[in-house]
Amino acid sequence: MGNIWYRLVILLGKILVGIILFGLLYFLIDFILSRITIAEKAAAKAEKNIDVYLYSNGVHTDIVMPIRSAEIDWATQIDPLHTTAQRTDMEFLAVGWGDKGFYLETPEWSDLKPSVAFKAAFYLGSSAMHTTFYKKMYESTHCIKVKITPTQYRALISYIQASFDRDSNGNFVLITAPTYGENDTFYEANRTYGLFYTCNTWANNALKAAGMKACFWTAFDRGILYQYSKEVVVQ
Repeated sequence: MGNIWYRLVILLGKILVGIILFGLLYFLIDFILSRITIAEKAAAKAEKNIDVYLYSNGVHTDIVMPIRSAEIDWATQIDPLHTTAQRTDMEFLAVGWGDKGFYLETPEWSDLKPSVAFKAAFYLGSSAMHTTFYKKMYESTHCIKVKITPTQYRALISYIQASFDRDSNGNFVLITAPTYGENDTFYEANRTYGLFYTCNTWANNALKAAGMKACFWTAFDRGILYQYSKEVVVQ
């Protein structure tokens, strides 16, 4: 019996070491690949007259856009009346993609359940879009303004729209659930969250789709902020 317990302890030790080594390798790969820059497409360098923001809450990156522009009126697809505040005077819309379990069941890190984390890490859950309306945006180290061209913006719009799931009428599918505040909503989304396709991977891919500067790959917000903070001075 003692021999069995000894072998079990050795096995558990090897598993623990393997997990630690995998974690270290994962963070190392992210650090290296997030520092490799995918340059802005040369063809996209025209008059940059549209302001978008890359906003991080310290973990998750949102793409923030003007609600109304010549390219799109987001309020026709993401209705501010679906929010608690129902304000129609907002000027900006932040959009993020992520694991549905994280979004709906984990408002704070202290609320995180092992089952939610496991499902999210291993592509076993479903995804959701989180949309938030803002009146104003303020630049900071975690909120970086980027000027883009109409062509870039149209590509960004197409990428974001394709991330939403739609009903039989082509409308975004609203999720009826408690939200984080008075000005946000959740919608059903396409694709599945996992270790190698996180909310920040989605945001980084949005930049690539728009022909904007991006990381080669990133799982975390810091890679995206790094790429843009290199040339941005916050006043």
